Amino acid sequence: MSYSERVNLDAGYIFASLLVSGAGFVVFSYGRSRRRFPHMCVGAVMMGYPYVVTAVPLMLAIMVGLFGLLWLLTRLGI
Repeated sequence: MSYSERVNLDAGYIFASLLVSGAGFVVFSYGRSRRRFPHMCVGAVMMGYPYVVTAVPLMLAIMVGLFGLLWLLTRLGI
């Protein structure tokens, strides 16, 4: 399989991966500055998983789930 067949150049995928990774970077940076471990973990996962997940709806669903998990962890005081 050639390189051009393995690379996904779909505009929706590129936009979604930039959105998810950018949001992950912001969450990670916030967690690092406030010394909040859950924020750093969720931010790191959000920056990394778009490299593995290629389906845009699944990528966005995982992002919403991670934000929900972060909200829950924050409300529990972890």
